[in-house]
Amino acid sequence: MSARKKKTPVTTAPSSAWPGRLRYFERRQDEIVETTRQLAEIESPSDNKAAVDRIAAFAVLKFEALGGTAHFHRSQEFGDSLQIDFQGREKRKPVLLLGHYDTVYPLGTLAAMPCRINDGRLHGPGVLDMKSGIALMLHAIAALKEWHGDLPRPATVFLVSDEEVGSYSSRKITEALARQSAGVLVLEPAAGLRGAVKTARKGVGEYTLRVKGVAAHAGLDPGKGHSAILELARQITAIATFNNLRQGLSVNAGVIQGGTRSNVVAAEASVTLDVRIKRAQQAPGIDRKLRSLKPIDKHCQLDITGGINRLPMERTAGVIALYRKAQAVARQLDWDLEEAAVGGGSDGNFTAGLGIPTLDGMGGVGEGAHALHEYIVISELPRRALLLAGMIESV
Repeated sequence: MSARKKKTPVTTAPSSAWPGRLRYFERRQDEIVETTRQLAEIESPSDNKAAVDRIAAFAVLKFEALGGTAHFHRSQEFGDSLQIDFQGREKRKPVLLLGHYDTVYPLGTLAAMPCRINDGRLHGPGVLDMKSGIALMLHAIAALKEWHGDLPRPATVFLVSDEEVGSYSSRKITEALARQSAGVLVLEPAAGLRGAVKTARKGVGEYTLRVKGVAAHAGLDPGKGHSAILELARQITAIATFNNLRQGLSVNAGVIQGGTRSNVVAAEASVTLDVRIKRAQQAPGIDRKLRSLKPIDKHCQLDITGGINRLPMERTAGVIALYRKAQAVARQLDWDLEEAAVGGGSDGNFTAGLGIPTLDGMGGVGEGAHALHEYIVISELPRRALLLAGMIESV
């Protein structure tokens, strides 16, 4: 029996138009770089509301200049998130372009890590994760309006203020917008220098285990003490056995605190745990294991808080369908667009978890996210912009 032939996704532009479209973005490569630089030079650490609100004020002017209707989602604790709605000629569900403008870098980072161009790369804090993604949104929308006179279909841009710290103020808004959308394109960085889009991401959780022991003088009465630090060490050793890397499950003890002085048997200690899961079905099991921990020293008490923040973005039929459309766009440029599964989470985990078709890693190509050597490859920007424009048309 012969296999049923799969239909190739069709993009809205004829094949003859694509070389000219690519040249359009190549002529504007320096403009995309400049937009990215402008965004990166507005420092926006997640924990500084005033700083994040400054980049939001800059971004809203850029998107409104393209004809978008802006709405701020106000937050007291975090920066304000920004939604921009664009009307389109066709009455279809909008495509959601999802990103964030907060970064992991504290204020003042630019002094030691300035934006600079070297060897075909733009370096700077947040250029890859993910201010180049915002620049690509702006230039792709501008191109579509120039080519069509208006966007061919509605689009919603949502820029989150707190993605790097868990998206606690923005998650419900992201999910509500996703439910109204035909699909979600996440402008997080591409996977590696090969520029792969991301069709799967691990789920992410964070737990804190606190141990309460019994204090005593380490010299006079060591036998009367019950060390929270010793108990914590034993618990961490037990937790390490929960790892199952072959199944994509990992638990990492990342931050440890405890004790007051070297001559005091510690009464308190704690550890922050990072949990990664490959499949949603793994979440209840690891949660149950962590909450079932029992003290080895019966004089100590355990308390565990936290949970899974983002379920995995799994490679569902909806995700695969978007990837096939992206492949069809890339094929117009003789570009073999690859896919990748990655360990980190993004807000795309939220939208994919709702069953909304989601394609991640649509942003810039580079290396060093969250690191001193963070950069994007400048020559990749034109075809990333064209890929985004083609996907806005075809989702």
